[in-house]
Amino acid sequence: MPLQVAASGDRQQLLLEQLRLAGRELSGQDLHALLRQGPQAMGLATVYRHLRQLQQRGLIRCRHLPSGEALFAPLERDEHHLTCVDCGTSLVLEQCPMHNVALQGPQIGGFTLLFHTLEFFGLCPGCRQRQEVQPQQ
Repeated sequence: MPLQVAASGDRQQLLLEQLRLAGRELSGQDLHALLRQGPQAMGLATVYRHLRQLQQRGLIRCRHLPSGEALFAPLERDEHHLTCVDCGTSLVLEQCPMHNVALQGPQIGGFTLLFHTLEFFGLCPGCRQRQEVQPQQ
């Protein structure tokens, strides 16, 4: 059993390292494809299981696109986004508006805070213009 735990920890470290090296958020499928190219391949279900465990440990964050796709990034990359609900384009906000919000201690309602996400959804200029030109059906 200890051998299995070590292998599990190694896999999580590998995923965390790949997320840190990436210049952008990655989906589980992106990570799976990256790992398939190297000697440390793992199955897609294993990738998602370890991503979930890393998230539960507060080492990575996850955000969901309007399409339902989940994207992962290391916690130290504190990015928040404005996403178009029509075309899916996402823009990174230059700063987090939550950094100046004072929460009362690290525990709120019995929860220990690990990370936060902040998402804004709307229409990008191109989609808004297209919708204004096309009659609604």
